[in-house]
Amino acid sequence: MSQSETPDIQTLSTEVSQLRQELQIRDQLVQQLSQELFRLVKGNTSFIPPKSENEYEAGQLEALREQLQAVEEQVNFYQEQITSRDAEIHQLRQSVQELTDRSRMLEQVVQELPQIYRRKFEERMTPVREKVAMLQKENRQLQAELQSVSYRLALKTRHSSHSGIDLPNFSASIQINENNNVSTPQNA
Repeated sequence: MSQSETPDIQTLSTEVSQLRQELQIRDQLVQQLSQELFRLVKGNTSFIPPKSENEYEAGQLEALREQLQAVEEQVNFYQEQITSRDAEIHQLRQSVQELTDRSRMLEQVVQELPQIYRRKFEERMTPVREKVAMLQKENRQLQAELQSVSYRLALKTRHSSHSGIDLPNFSASIQINENNNVSTPQNA
């Protein structure tokens, strides 16, 4: 609810109470006037005014009736205004209540948002964590296999480098004679 709506409701409420006070005052005046008229007309049966006074009072009575009618019209006008203002006030109160309820609901949603986002994040992170764990396990297995293959390859290359080329062992069969000639035994 904006701040401009609050002063309007307060202003309307003030105007309604002023109109009600004016209406009560006018109702009292109308009541007093009608009682006075009733007392004058009905209460005094011995009073019969002369014709000229009767016409004068008839004119006054007509003027009073016109005033009374004007006052009644004003009263009706004010009652209609009060009724329309009451309806407007009721509608504004309903709007205020609806906006207050909506504001509370939005505040609750805003308060729940971090929990909702955490839960949604956790839900999205669960498969990612599982995938990371699986990849780490696979990585460890591959590293173990790589180490095993590297070890076997190192053994194989070490074994093949030690054996080198297969040369015959001539140490026992080579003879050197006096002239420094090398002779090899003859195969029979």
